[in-house]
Amino acid sequence: MATRTIGSGQVGRSVPRLEGAAKVTGRAEYVHNIRLPKMLIGKIFRSTVAQGRIKSLDVSAARALPGVYRVVTIDDVKTVIPNPLYGPAFHDQPILADGKVHYIGEPVAVVLATDPYIAEAAASLIEAEYEELPAVFDEIEAMTSAAVVHDELRPAGTFPDLKHLKGKKNTNIALDFHLRRGDPGKAFAEADHVFEHTFRSQQVLHLPLEPFVSAAELTETGLTIHTASQSPSFVRIEIARLLGWPENKVRVKVPYLGGGFGAKLYIKLEAMVAALTLLTRRPVKISLTMEEQFYTLTKHAATFRIKSAIKNGRITGRDCEVWWNGGAYADIGPRITQKSGFTAPGPYDIDNVSIDSYSLYTNLTPAGALRGFGIPQLVWAYESHTDMMARALKLDPVEFRRNNILRDGRAQATGTAMKDAAIEAVLDRLALRMNMKAPFDHGGGTVKRGRGIAIGFKASISPTTSIAIVNVAADGSVTLYCSTVDMGQGSDTANAQLVAEVLNIPAESIKVVHPDTDVTPYDMATLGSRSLYHMGHAVRLAAEDAKAKLAALAREVGVPEGANVPVAELFQKKYKMQAGNIIGTGSYIPSYVPPDANGLTPEATPFWMVGGTGAEVEVDTETGHVRVTKLINVADVGRPVNPRIVETQLSGAAVMQFGFTMQEKIELDGGQITNASFADYKIPSIVDIPPVMQNEAVESEQGSGPFGAKGVGESGTFGVSPAIANAIEDACGVRLTELPLTAEKVYRALRAAQGKPLEE
Repeated sequence: MATRTIGSGQVGRSVPRLEGAAKVTGRAEYVHNIRLPKMLIGKIFRSTVAQGRIKSLDVSAARALPGVYRVVTIDDVKTVIPNPLYGPAFHDQPILADGKVHYIGEPVAVVLATDPYIAEAAASLIEAEYEELPAVFDEIEAMTSAAVVHDELRPAGTFPDLKHLKGKKNTNIALDFHLRRGDPGKAFAEADHVFEHTFRSQQVLHLPLEPFVSAAELTETGLTIHTASQSPSFVRIEIARLLGWPENKVRVKVPYLGGGFGAKLYIKLEAMVAALTLLTRRPVKISLTMEEQFYTLTKHAATFRIKSAIKNGRITGRDCEVWWNGGAYADIGPRITQKSGFTAPGPYDIDNVSIDSYSLYTNLTPAGALRGFGIPQLVWAYESHTDMMARALKLDPVEFRRNNILRDGRAQATGTAMKDAAIEAVLDRLALRMNMKAPFDHGGGTVKRGRGIAIGFKASISPTTSIAIVNVAADGSVTLYCSTVDMGQGSDTANAQLVAEVLNIPAESIKVVHPDTDVTPYDMATLGSRSLYHMGHAVRLAAEDAKAKLAALAREVGVPEGANVPVAELFQKKYKMQAGNIIGTGSYIPSYVPPDANGLTPEATPFWMVGGTGAEVEVDTETGHVRVTKLINVADVGRPVNPRIVETQLSGAAVMQFGFTMQEKIELDGGQITNASFADYKIPSIVDIPPVMQNEAVESEQGSGPFGAKGVGESGTFGVSPAIANAIEDACGVRLTELPLTAEKVYRALRAAQGKPLEE
């Protein structure tokens, strides 16, 4: 028995996005558009001190404002959720501040009204008095500061490597991860050269154009949450835990997202709207403003000290210390500390490695996953360090990398063998596209030109689980049920292509059901470029299960082997009418071995992502202004499922990291954010983007991936920052070690190099 055939395979086609028409015509569903009967709108009153005890909270004026339905504090929340603490790694974040505030902008109270303007006006009438306590903002200072953010550590129990921290007091270290391989001390003692540098990356914002938004409503069977979330399955589990309910009483529905980038993972507003709905017995919705995003989640600022031993042009030893600024609540920072921390030595073949990676609490907005899961901060450091060493040794930067990169089959720092990671192919293609062997015109007069490259890699988070269902209806039409969230990355289309490849039907004919925990099966989350690999396998297995059941049905109704009978005819033969369906299921979890006491494991990750960037710049030495004239992004994405989507993913990732490299930074004054608006926090516009930007996937195949594929959403971020910094030094001879690479920093460095430093 065979299903319908078409002229070519579905994997490898640039199928137009399935949701494209709905989005461009304005019919696509978003939580921001939801309206529920008798719905209340919540507006949040926030802390104005970085760390302090709440001495008093006066909500009387807010309650008295006409139109206000209710003002809610933590005492009210505790009547419906007695222990209102949540978090993926630590149960450290309260739904509303409980006796103490830990950062400026922390939610303290919520005003509810049917009119959002009334709720906002009432929130401004709330008055709080605090006993201010010492605060800490810098990740290095947090290691030893007497200002302790939390009285004790409360691991969530989800991750075994955190359980030993339960009840630990007087520390800001949420997790310290250590890896030791070989004998670094001996390597440094025997080295021809030793290089040591320190790099810093700044706190920046995800800033999806759809801010955080959630709504909740009570139903006959429990609670339904409509939310812009990347992790609906986690939200369901965590809300059920908070309420002490079985999971089947909590339903989480996610339509399209207007961007996520890691911001909309785990619990953000969902616990708050759940509590408010239980208190009022009415639907409640909270939609944050653009400004409020600055007080919800950021990217980790980080400090990275890296030290390398060189002997005969080879890197023989590497010592890394990384301090991650996690803000006031841990979120997923401990996972970044470990899962990205172990890649700190870079994609290089180094036998002797020492890594210390620390997740720190500070009195800033919490930090979490942001497109790259900590990898861009690491690549920024180790690829700047690589160029600095090559320059000092008078070696060609491309050849220096080529002589030291990990090759297939060789062990990475964890001891896990590098497989199907086209590091050399990415490097070679990047060097060719940048024409690195040819002479380069460095310019004359006051405008100098330079070029630089950088490569990086990332391990996929592991272990995680994905489950999918493929439903073949009696007329032969196919529906895919999975909880992968399409937030612009094209996952609906790619997953449909995987089903289509197995069933040999057009991808455009497949319906993909959006995440709904009452309908779609469990998926850990849409994060870390894991979906195409993990959910892709589950989808493939579900489609293969459906295909096998269709073949069994064909045999049952007497269809000869190999006969091409339409699916609808099979159901007609079986049920004597258009009736019935076939359900295929698939689940996938990769193998994983937890690291030992030295941080070593033979299976740290199911696959590796590789990306590199080449940059050309012009530097005005009179002003320090840097213009990036060319940006070339090359990545190993395995076999591209949808080449056009791959290209746009690389482009989008590179542009985002370009903003973090050149201009974006959350400005702080004593813990207070001073540029919390689009007017002051500038993301790249079309006039900022390099005039030449090209993206390419090298020919490669992920042997363990679904049809040879793997994720791509983050690969374009890896090399952007160091490639531009390397190009700046190539142009004008100054090296910047702190992001962003602003004109002021370049000018100050130029003046310092001339022996005419500017006063701070």
